[in-house]
Amino acid sequence: MIDLRSDTVTRPTDAMRQAMARAEVGDDVYGEDPTVRALEERVAATFGHEAALFTATGSLANVLAVRGLVGPGEEVLCESSAHIARAELGAHGAIGGVTMRTWTHPRGGVDAEWLRRHFAPDLGPYFVPTAAVAVENTHNFVGGTVLPLEDLRALRSWADEVGTRVHMDGARVWNAHMATGTPLEEYGAAVDSLAVCLSKGLGAPVGSLVVGPADLVAEARVWRKRLGGGMRQAGVLAAAGLHALDHHVERLAEDHANAQLLAEAAGVDPAQVDTNIVVLETDDAPGLVAAAREEGVLTGTVGPRVVRLVTHLDVSRADAERAATVLSRLTS
Repeated sequence: MIDLRSDTVTRPTDAMRQAMARAEVGDDVYGEDPTVRALEERVAATFGHEAALFTATGSLANVLAVRGLVGPGEEVLCESSAHIARAELGAHGAIGGVTMRTWTHPRGGVDAEWLRRHFAPDLGPYFVPTAAVAVENTHNFVGGTVLPLEDLRALRSWADEVGTRVHMDGARVWNAHMATGTPLEEYGAAVDSLAVCLSKGLGAPVGSLVVGPADLVAEARVWRKRLGGGMRQAGVLAAAGLHALDHHVERLAEDHANAQLLAEAAGVDPAQVDTNIVVLETDDAPGLVAAAREEGVLTGTVGPRVVRLVTHLDVSRADAERAATVLSRLTS
């Protein structure tokens, strides 16, 4: 089967497994795992921030980062199809007491005018105060779109002006970096905190990181433990992340090229496909998914009329070509 459901389905390469087996480890809850510390220091420096914290999942990284910026009874503003609003099982409200208000953008982008109209730092005792704005880069559910750097810089400037903070769900920020050539530190400079993932395009089996100022990361470390997310000899997992950073970032360009091939075959405008995700609109998404599966191609629905195709480390060019043939036939 050619699995295009998500870039989370990848398996560690042999070289990654060898790196994991050789990892020097310690008890990370005590702060004694040298490989975890090396990963955290490297990722923090990559984005130009003071500190980082290794977590098991991207959802946990987002929850820890957002609750570090937004207190109980406060709100974060975000795009309506953002992962933090749609795909984290209400964790921000359930755990952090955070509420959300959302804008809608066809490409998942920043609506500066909406933010200016709806930002509410203090409207008195009856209104929820705005504490932060969250953006997603790349934006998953609208097709892996890249947020323009100029929009992020404008958001940063406005946030500084009005005194609010900015979080980036950067689960696939590595894809944005490779698609545009934007240095990762430029993305880091635009926000107060990030959540970045190693187990999607980079192909590690486990792991994300909270990135931000030292005080936010220190508080996130306490909350990670409080939520049961402390890991012991986690260096075997961190080693996979370090290997991915060394060997799997530049190869993301291959995934982007394969996504272009799938888009063209499925009748999607390739100009709308920035990175490794293709969103295909159809009258019967479950029917298309079932038909593709019968021909050896796994896809997934993200709505009753929307199918998502995601290229990744385990999809070769030959796999992409075979999947394109199937999709072309099914969508013609």
